[in-house]
Amino acid sequence: QVQLVESGGGLVQAGGSLRLSCAASGRTFNPYGMGWFRQAPGKEREFVAAVIWSGGSTAYADSVKGRFTISRDRAKNTLYLQMNSLKPEDTAVYYCAARFYTGTYSESNEYKYWGQGTQVTVSS
Repeated sequence: QVQLVESGGGLVQAGGSLRLSCAASGRTFNPYGMGWFRQAPGKEREFVAAVIWSGGSTAYADSVKGRFTISRDRAKNTLYLQMNSLKPEDTAVYYCAARFYTGTYSESNEYKYWGQGTQVTVSS
């Protein structure tokens, strides 16, 4: 059973930076791709960023493009999200997820495994 565990969330001031990590269990972990989603209070879960596990190509939501960078370390089974120039609108619980087939990277139902989430709070 694949387990994903996020870490690195916290409280930061607007304009600050934070790096999230997502550690996957299993030495044979090899998804097609992974992604980051977030959910703010009272809002639906939304796509943030995605990466192809082998090739490394990336995609971002318009709201974070130029500020966030998704990356992965395949040897460590770890996914990262570097968040710079944070805004109060970025406040949310951030989830990492893994998918095992090609498809639509921004759709949450394409992802089979999900982490428990980590809280990111950006103060103004």
